[in-house]
Amino acid sequence: MAAEAESVQDGPVAALLPRLTLRAKSLIVTVYGDALMPHGGACWLGSLIRLVAPLGVSERMVRTGVYRLSQEGLLTSTQTGRKSFYALTDDGRRQFQSAQRRIYSLPARDWDGRWLFVLLTDDAPADAREALKKELAFQGFATLAPTLLAHPKAERDAAKRAICAHRLADHALILEAASDDRDAMRPLRRIVEQAWSLEALDAQYRAFLKTFRPIAEGESPRDPETAFLLRVLLIHDYRRILLRDPALPPELLPRGWSGEAATKTTAALYRRLVDPAEAWLAEAVETLDGPLPPAQAFFHQRFGM
Repeated sequence: MAAEAESVQDGPVAALLPRLTLRAKSLIVTVYGDALMPHGGACWLGSLIRLVAPLGVSERMVRTGVYRLSQEGLLTSTQTGRKSFYALTDDGRRQFQSAQRRIYSLPARDWDGRWLFVLLTDDAPADAREALKKELAFQGFATLAPTLLAHPKAERDAAKRAICAHRLADHALILEAASDDRDAMRPLRRIVEQAWSLEALDAQYRAFLKTFRPIAEGESPRDPETAFLLRVLLIHDYRRILLRDPALPPELLPRGWSGEAATKTTAALYRRLVDPAEAWLAEAVETLDGPLPPAQAFFHQRFGM
């Protein structure tokens, strides 16, 4: 084990760490969403500590992170003897599944020109309204007015699920609209520029490509643990940017948009890392029922696999 740890410390993972910002709780979210959820979403705390230790996350930091995620209702714990096992709650699974669709899907290029709007009543409960606006922002919606949110490609069903989850069905109206005016694209682009911070987002994508494109174009790692750690860092950094990306149609994006290149780089590197990373997970992770179960079907559809 000492030789393996040394190879991790001296390899591409060590070179990446100074360039990335890692917070324990957020990193644990990445590990659960990317690695554990496809296998049932549960893990012995000791296994989790082992998985992230080479990334400089201490046992104390992991314990604090899972405690906070439990307090937020994303994880639940089960004690068996002296071992603690942490699994995704139903609410945590719902949130993770929503993120899965965003992170691992290749971008659809077709757009029929329609926009989806969510109109809220003035008397909607303030806490629920703000929570809904936060979740819709996660789906890519922009707030055009205090009670009006919009997106050109959002899923109506996903927006409706969010409204129902926050018990605002009596306070929210979903509308669709389109314009057949040939000159509509000019004001639409101005609305997009004002509603979404695309310039800052593009700069983040360029920085991501500068970090991960050399790894994607280099040799594949031979060590399964290194492959797992690279996969975690790849998705962790990609997720950080992508979940701020409104996923707008190409017609509304600025020229030279870097998001598409970032997605292609992520997909190509992920496919190369996935098999050895899965081998490391099978070796390193213990669940309440013993060894890690096989990955569920949706896992094999990630990035068009």
